[in-house]
Amino acid sequence: MKHTNKNVQLRKKEKYNRIINAATRIFAKKGFFKAKISEIAREADVADGTIYLYFNNKDDILISIFEEKMQTVLDNMKECLKKETNPVKKIETFARVHLEMIEKNKDVAEIIQVELRQSSKFMKEYENLKFHQYLNLISDIIKEGQEQGIFRKDILPGIAKRAFFGALDEMSRFWVLSKKKKYDTTTAAKQISDYFLRGMINT
Repeated sequence: MKHTNKNVQLRKKEKYNRIINAATRIFAKKGFFKAKISEIAREADVADGTIYLYFNNKDDILISIFEEKMQTVLDNMKECLKKETNPVKKIETFARVHLEMIEKNKDVAEIIQVELRQSSKFMKEYENLKFHQYLNLISDIIKEGQEQGIFRKDILPGIAKRAFFGALDEMSRFWVLSKKKKYDTTTAAKQISDYFLRGMINT
């Protein structure tokens, strides 16, 4: 019986993942508002009604995509930051890894940078815990640098983390919306991290 239940759960998870991946492609290709549940079902190779066994509506699918992908982004960033001990290097690493992830996952980037912001449920009702955890990685680095005497004590981590992420986010949005990419990932990451480090490092 336990073995049967495990197989059922595995099949459910596999179907859930197919729907999530299909919706990611459809939303990136057609946009959130133009995409239809029937198109997502067809892409996932499931019946239209199957979608509603897992999600209430398109907004729920969109938010689920974000949660799934954001967890992967969060885990990946933590692993990359573990390799560095110097707060300065950690800031540079955060910028580089963030922009590399945007570049390597264009469909996901399209959804996070553009489509999510068109969902009123996401913007008004969703408690974005994983994103806050992601931002807090930046503030933790800043606090670490302050404790080591590397970063200025008057820097407010809560403001600095949003300013730093905002710069990376705008660069990402530019890449998603622009047909031409004027700057490579390494150059953009180095430039952005340098701007902020110059303002934070004790002189």
